[in-house]
Amino acid sequence: MMVLYSGTTCPFSQRCRFVLFEKGMDFEIRDIDLYNKPEDIAVMNPYGQVPILVERDLILYESNIINEYIDERFPHPQLMPADPIMRARTRLFLYNFEKELFVHVSTLENRNIADEKTRNAARAAIRDRLAQLAPLLVKNRFMLGEEFSMLDVAVAPLLWRLDHYGIELPKSAAPIQKYAERLFSRPAYIEALTPSEKVMRR
Repeated sequence: MMVLYSGTTCPFSQRCRFVLFEKGMDFEIRDIDLYNKPEDIAVMNPYGQVPILVERDLILYESNIINEYIDERFPHPQLMPADPIMRARTRLFLYNFEKELFVHVSTLENRNIADEKTRNAARAAIRDRLAQLAPLLVKNRFMLGEEFSMLDVAVAPLLWRLDHYGIELPKSAAPIQKYAERLFSRPAYIEALTPSEKVMRR
């Protein structure tokens, strides 16, 4: 059975929980205290971070890598496009999300960065990048069109935490808010939330 070592407030862990519940398969989630991690976390992941997926002899870390493995191992419902060109574009999008959005999420998640100027710059960068994505979601139900995909999984934990991070989107980003509500109403999304995550949003 797959075991996911997951932080109860970690947006990257939330991505993996979301995929596991979407797949509706057997798995175990082990909650990890991010500020008091057990020693075996550093043994399984040299970077000492969660999420970590363990299945028999396989140990994986890095949320996008874990999620692609789960998607290939349990292909229904398929979250990465079947077409190689679309799949490559999706991977590029995921890479862009890490570079343009989640690098700033890591800043906001890092308790050691107390400098408010740095944190405000991270908030502004996230706000502006999300506003740029809004036109894509005027006609599209999801990031890739009508089909729910790994891109939606990747961005959902950030959208859930906007209030928590103190990020207010401009009025022009209304399509993002509507899109977020579509994601949050998915049964798998609701199931994957931890009690600590539920209280992040008013």
